[in-house]
Amino acid sequence: MDIQWIVEDGVSDEVIKQLADDLRVPPVFAHILFSRGIKNLADAKHFFRDGIECLHDPFLMADMELASQTVINAMQEGQKILIYGDYDVDGITSTSMLVLFFRQMGYEVEYHIPNRIKDGYGLNVSTIENIHAKGIELIITVDCGITAFEETRRAAELGMQVIVCDHHQPGAELPEAVAVLNPKRNDCPFPFKELAGVGVAFKLAQAIALRSEFDIDQLFRLLDLVAIGSAADIVPLVDENRIFTRAGLLALMQTDNTGLKALLKRTRLDNKNLGTGDIIFVLAPRMNAVGRMGEASRAVELLTTSDEEKAEAIVTVLENENLNRRVLDEGTFKEAQSMLDGSFNPEEDAVLVLESEKWHPGIIGIAASRIVEKYYRPTVMISNTDGKGKGSARSISGFSIYDAIESCSDLLLSFGGHKYAAGLSIKSENIPEFRKRINAFARSVLTEELLKKKLRISGGIRFADITEKFLLVLKMLAPFGPQNLKPVFCSSGVKVIGTPRIVGSNHLRFRAAQGGITFDAIGFNLGGKIDQIKKKAGPFDIAYLVEENEWKGRVSTQLRIRDIR
Repeated sequence: MDIQWIVEDGVSDEVIKQLADDLRVPPVFAHILFSRGIKNLADAKHFFRDGIECLHDPFLMADMELASQTVINAMQEGQKILIYGDYDVDGITSTSMLVLFFRQMGYEVEYHIPNRIKDGYGLNVSTIENIHAKGIELIITVDCGITAFEETRRAAELGMQVIVCDHHQPGAELPEAVAVLNPKRNDCPFPFKELAGVGVAFKLAQAIALRSEFDIDQLFRLLDLVAIGSAADIVPLVDENRIFTRAGLLALMQTDNTGLKALLKRTRLDNKNLGTGDIIFVLAPRMNAVGRMGEASRAVELLTTSDEEKAEAIVTVLENENLNRRVLDEGTFKEAQSMLDGSFNPEEDAVLVLESEKWHPGIIGIAASRIVEKYYRPTVMISNTDGKGKGSARSISGFSIYDAIESCSDLLLSFGGHKYAAGLSIKSENIPEFRKRINAFARSVLTEELLKKKLRISGGIRFADITEKFLLVLKMLAPFGPQNLKPVFCSSGVKVIGTPRIVGSNHLRFRAAQGGITFDAIGFNLGGKIDQIKKKAGPFDIAYLVEENEWKGRVSTQLRIRDIR
């Protein structure tokens, strides 16, 4: 599929020159900063220097005073408290962070993570009843609970209190809990709406610490977990998320968390400068794997243990589960691809709805993301067994898959999620009608422009512009993520030095040259472009990211190719 290059512009040269002079940065970076809302020196200081001292007052969040006092009262009365989390990385880190925070305060709490296969997402009534039987008096949900109406009602009937900490989109009504912490509530004045689940849980811990006169610096030592959960959940890395992630990455590199140290050592990330990519592509998949394949509670056990031998053993389990997950993922993707080969019609297929009895429900979300990448259509993949389907959905830029699924809610047993990722359960008999209805909704919303795959480019540069100062300013823009994406640059008149080759599984590697300056270049999954640059006599254009590549102790600048034309 051809990719449309969109070079950011629309700002006068005089404005960019003035900003570049004021900030003492190359013009291309002034353009990048301007496009991200940084329009003067004061904005730049806020963006580059804001630290944990600039976090918002947690009591600006609706229900926070009530939630924090409820927890403090429960602790003073010696009540049994349980943290109820989700089985993804956000839920795992939210649960672990609160368990460790209470431990810092000298109070032991219990936790529960549902089994993805047996229990499904979020709270369920039978689990609530089992929790009550254990004598639990206060439940704190993290990264779930905003749609747990029946479950919170049952908890109240049993005499238990519930505090909901969630960041998923709430409906018109809120669950019947003592307090509902969610910055997306319509009546919530908290100034930043895009916290991850772990961010909301951290705000509760921050409020409890402030009201208890607890040493807040101890709490900040847990920002390594907040950074992992925030980066893994792909929330916008601006405002508090940027502060959490930047401080958390530094905390991660010098963490005293026994489980994290074991995981960093096993993945060879110890003693390295870490970025969000290391979380998203290395650490998060391993934590996610145990939840996708079975018991996510093993990851919480890893992150909360102080036993080194136990940590090493759990890391081995994570590694093995991740290998199993990758095998299943590849098989699921290939089967889904074979369903579409020969039948995919770009003019007719607005949303791809695929289902199979063979698919593992813990894997379909990853496979759906890969299908979206290949076919550039919103995708719903459903594991359909015993008359019931469990589905995961992923979307394209500009299209809310949550809204599309919500338009079919009368056909569903349950659903939830975000604009670009959602989950659902459905009776098997309703899948054909669901496919028909969600496509009808999508066709009414999707335009030809939205269905074009786009690559947004921060600016055109020459290889000669990639200097030490250029690399220094680029590092200062980190951490990268949604709303602060790593800049993509483009260069024209590039030639290949030597012979390009395919490495790994269809990755293109070559030596790129322009104006007498050369860089190593790699294009992941761009092996199909090799003939294009081999046979074409003249130079070509490239779109790329500028990265540091570390190999055997040697650090060099590398271009990660996004597209060639």
